[in-house]
Amino acid sequence: MSGDNNPAQGGDARPPVPTAASSAAAQQAELRRLARTRHAVILAHNYQRPEVQDAADCVGDSLELARAAAATDAQIILFCGVHFMAETAAILSPHKQVLMPDSGAGCPMANMVSVEGLRALKEEHAGAAVVAYVNTSAAVKAEADVCCTSANAVEVVRRFPPSQPIIFVPDRNLGAYVAQRLGRPLILWEGWCHVHDDIRATDVAQRRERFPDALVMAHPECRREVLDLADAVLSTSGMLRWPADNPASHYIVATEVGLLHRLTMLYPERTFVPARAAAVCPNMKLTTLGKAIAALREGRNEVTVPSDIRERALAAVRRMVQ
Repeated sequence: MSGDNNPAQGGDARPPVPTAASSAAAQQAELRRLARTRHAVILAHNYQRPEVQDAADCVGDSLELARAAAATDAQIILFCGVHFMAETAAILSPHKQVLMPDSGAGCPMANMVSVEGLRALKEEHAGAAVVAYVNTSAAVKAEADVCCTSANAVEVVRRFPPSQPIIFVPDRNLGAYVAQRLGRPLILWEGWCHVHDDIRATDVAQRRERFPDALVMAHPECRREVLDLADAVLSTSGMLRWPADNPASHYIVATEVGLLHRLTMLYPERTFVPARAAAVCPNMKLTTLGKAIAALREGRNEVTVPSDIRERALAAVRRMVQ
């Protein structure tokens, strides 16, 4: 046989072609190196791309990441999520630099509620307390009495006297779920997460036809028709814990598909199926490893909150974190 391709015999030795996996690994290593040299912490939401989650120091839901931002002694917080999350970190850590990989990563639901609209609703319902879902701007949080996440919304509202009128912004689906759980009326803002709102009962039914023994986990941002079919209504952090106490081998997951990465890593012997394959948040997916590296290396896309707004929002956010 000819040895033309044998490097030892002077053949044409070509270096291996980099694969997507090797490229991602190299970028992850560079991002971690930058984080060490710049005294930064990398926070990533559960809906981020898998390769971004794998590079982070902390991956979690909004409440977990808010707590991590408040507790860190890092000088820089690189927030791989959407804008309101980075703002929340800036509210809690005003002396730290908060960076985003992509400044265009917003939240359509957060944009559905305005300060002017909320003030008008407060005037219409004098004496009402305002519970603001964390998926709101810093300026809206400044108008609230307390913030909440999907993980603690029921408990936050439960702390108010039953006779206390409550305005809940901006997610009508989460608000309706809280009202149903507690058996009390809430004044709901007409906002919604398009990713969760687009999941329908027919999507769940079709998945159950294929996996009749599967358990259904649904996020409370989903419509009531979906929640009524769920075996458990859970935040993303709750979804990550729930299979540990259940023997089922198949799960239908009614939330953004990014969560399936961590579920599969935590429970490799189980099968997790998205309730709707198109349940993708395009804003969450704007973050890439390359953008994260550039933001940390160059200090770009800094997120700040004006001091007057931050001071007013801080009390509401602190109550949520506590």
